[in-house]
Amino acid sequence: MSETVSASRASLRSMLDFAWATGVFVSTEAMEATGLTRSTAISALDELIDLGLLRELPNARAVGGEYSKGRPSRRFELDADAAVVVGVDAGRSHLTTMVADLRGEPLARCTVELDAGHEDAGQRRAAVQRAIDAALTAAGRSRHAVLAVCVGVPAPVNSVGISPTQRDGFWRRMNPDLRGLLEEWAPIVRVENDAALAAVAEGAVGAAVGLRDFVVLLAGHRLGAGVVVDGHLLRGVHGGVGEMRAFDFVSGVGSAAGIGLLLTDWVAQAAADGQIPAGHVLTSVPSDRMTGRLVLDLARSGDAWATSLVERAGGVLARITAVFGSLYDPERVIVAGAIADGLAEVLDVARALLPGEVDVPAPELSLSSLGGTSVVTGAVSAALDAARADVLRVGLGESAASRAAV
Repeated sequence: MSETVSASRASLRSMLDFAWATGVFVSTEAMEATGLTRSTAISALDELIDLGLLRELPNARAVGGEYSKGRPSRRFELDADAAVVVGVDAGRSHLTTMVADLRGEPLARCTVELDAGHEDAGQRRAAVQRAIDAALTAAGRSRHAVLAVCVGVPAPVNSVGISPTQRDGFWRRMNPDLRGLLEEWAPIVRVENDAALAAVAEGAVGAAVGLRDFVVLLAGHRLGAGVVVDGHLLRGVHGGVGEMRAFDFVSGVGSAAGIGLLLTDWVAQAAADGQIPAGHVLTSVPSDRMTGRLVLDLARSGDAWATSLVERAGGVLARITAVFGSLYDPERVIVAGAIADGLAEVLDVARALLPGEVDVPAPELSLSSLGGTSVVTGAVSAALDAARADVLRVGLGESAASRAAV
């Protein structure tokens, strides 16, 4: 009996994977793709319909297709509206939430700003719940419609969604058992490091599509890395593979501060030390507006002093890229994050310096085109992967009809 059940589940899994990866299909195409016999394929298709994951469409003859003798083939497609998935970029100072259908088509996206000075665990848990509920409302759905949730946090995360303890407690404040919180109502929950999810996004729809070895540097307030080797996203026992605090000890880098923060700190220090040239435009800029982004804009316009800071930043990026190149031998290193679109000149400097920093062939260095959406895009992609892998285990719980608007 157990062998029969196992074979039936394998047939169901094979058929679901095919349906999820294709559009509208007919039963004969499903049989050819899965290698199942006609009776087994039809049984699997009917069961997926009963589970609410598949819907049957009018046959080709009924919708004006070419006439052929015999019984027309049945037509099917994944019921993308049967449930939704939720991706959350739970940054230190923002929460961006996206709701998508089972094809990954976005239904709603919402962003709220957080007070980074208040990192109480209870407040953060409540803020994440509110952000998800607000996005679901914007999508016309409720929690009952959710099949899977994935949250990205600025902290290492192990395989069961827990962040390790650390000297100042920051990691646990960023991830105050969010998996346990969301599992109270969501069938499938993943919590992941934000840079790891940026790597998922780049591999799915970004600059790493088709690559098996790459590193994504998430350039936020601090740098984090998502590392993919031989097609596998690396994690480590505590989730610390992409943690970059070790760069505090690397000559020529000195910290894991993001490129934008470095530029901001350098220009602020120069102002405090009276090192900005007399008459320079920055001498009249208030200190709270003296940002890395402004430095990048000035350098792009040809300002020589700002360009010197950009060249310094390029040297730091080259050294960071060289370390990852030596450790993991990636084909490409991708700089992602909201500030990435302004770092072209920094990358130009880093590319020129990089060959002299490594012994193995230097990795390609490129910018992400996903901007500030890389983490939430990766979170949705990871939620879809989890939904696809586990839906036969957890089920939809309710029919698609009962998953209607709030």
